[in-house]
Amino acid sequence: MIEIKKANLNDLEILLRIGKQTFIESHGHSCSKKDLDSYIKNAFNIENFKKELADNNNIFHLLYYNNRAAGFSKIIPNVAINEHEKTTKLERIYVLKEFYDKKLGLTLMDFNINLSKKLKQEGMWLYVWTENQRAVNFYKKIGFTIVGKYNFKISETHSNPNHQMLLLY
Repeated sequence: MIEIKKANLNDLEILLRIGKQTFIESHGHSCSKKDLDSYIKNAFNIENFKKELADNNNIFHLLYYNNRAAGFSKIIPNVAINEHEKTTKLERIYVLKEFYDKKLGLTLMDFNINLSKKLKQEGMWLYVWTENQRAVNFYKKIGFTIVGKYNFKISETHSNPNHQMLLLY
C-alpha cells in the first residue's frame, strides 16, 4: 500500500534519516568523504530542517510503502524560472534505493505535479546532477527538458555540475 502524507515537525527525524541516506546513495561517489560529510552536516541538520518545515512556502510530503517511510519531497510554489513566473521548484525528491523497483518515485512525482497544477502553477523546475543518469532519464521520460546549468556546491572545494530542467503543463 502506498500512502503520501504532508510532513510536519513531528516527522523531522524521518526526513533527516531519508535525506542523509538517499544523498549518500545518489551522490556519495561524486566527491571525497570529507566533502560529503561536510555537506551532510550542513544540509541535513535539525536546525536547518526545522526552519524549512516552519517556512509556509515549503511543502513537504512523506511517501510510505506498506507503512514504511520510503521517501519524501519538497516543493516550493511560485519560484520563477526564466520568463515563467508561476512555476513550482522541486527542491527535493528522495526515494530510498531499496524501493526503486516499486516505481514510488513516479508516484511521488505525479503527486507533486498534480499538487502544483492545483496551485495554479504553469510548470515545475528542478536541478539534477548531470552524472545521475537514472534521474536525468526519469525526468526526461516525464517530459522535463534541460533549460540551463547550475553548479551545486557540495563543499567549499567541490561542486557538481547540474542540469536545470523544466516541465511546462
